[in-house]
Amino acid sequence: MKGVVLHGTGGAWHVHCEDGSTVVAALRGRVKHESGIKLAVGDEVMVRRDEGSDWTIAEILPRRSRLARKEPGRARGERVIAANLDQVVVVFALRKPEPHVAMLDRFLVIAEANGIAPRVVINKVDLAGEPEARAMFGVYERIGYPLHITSVRSGAGLDALREALHDRTSVVTGPSGVGKSSLMNALYTGLSLRVGEISASVNKGRHTTVGAYLHPLPGGGFVVDTPGLREVGMWGVPSGELDLCFPEFRALKDACRFADCIHLQEPDCAVRDALAAGTVDRSRYASYQKLREEALVAEEY
Repeated sequence: MKGVVLHGTGGAWHVHCEDGSTVVAALRGRVKHESGIKLAVGDEVMVRRDEGSDWTIAEILPRRSRLARKEPGRARGERVIAANLDQVVVVFALRKPEPHVAMLDRFLVIAEANGIAPRVVINKVDLAGEPEARAMFGVYERIGYPLHITSVRSGAGLDALREALHDRTSVVTGPSGVGKSSLMNALYTGLSLRVGEISASVNKGRHTTVGAYLHPLPGGGFVVDTPGLREVGMWGVPSGELDLCFPEFRALKDACRFADCIHLQEPDCAVRDALAAGTVDRSRYASYQKLREEALVAEEY
């Protein structure tokens, strides 16, 4: 049978099959070696029952997309967070913890670099109000990213977000403590995701989700619940192509005098002209500069 990996590690993987059942299957070393990839949640697989009652993963099917991040710390290489995604839902809180737009830009660049459509959710709007949320994050809606302003406490924005998740495979990500698990529990009462507390001493969320987990949604679709990512590293984005991960830069690139313009000091740069005119946001440009410096450092190693 064909199925999709829900969660697991090592030799035991929970697979949601086409007939609606969930089986625990072992990944054979031969299959792992032949595929050349490390199994991740969202991977589509073929499972079969061996003699007796044991299930095994007989084949890992080609991925249509994957969301990858740099290995944590100083380790080299990538870590695939989830495979076969339709969208990345990036959740930030308006308060508790305080939002950092530079980190949001980093999440969006990683989604863009992986070719997966991002969606921005600003949660806990009840702590400050929608006008403040739109003042701080309205720029992302103007760029073209779908923007959802939500509150678990008041129910604001939940219906629209539920519709956006319907019949899609989505990864829900963002910093720790922004209310991802609470939000998903409010949208789908049967999920019962683990909910953490905010540490008052450091104003950062406590990790409550261990490993990614793919949840089937009522009515169709899946959602990936991930640990809060305190350290999101740039992965696989050449410095010369970083501007392509900023939609507002990408739209202006052909208007620059030089085809290889990096939008820093070159004359007749359409991006810097738009920055001066106020049609490119200064915080977004600052994020581009910072992320480009990081990409250049990574390329030296």
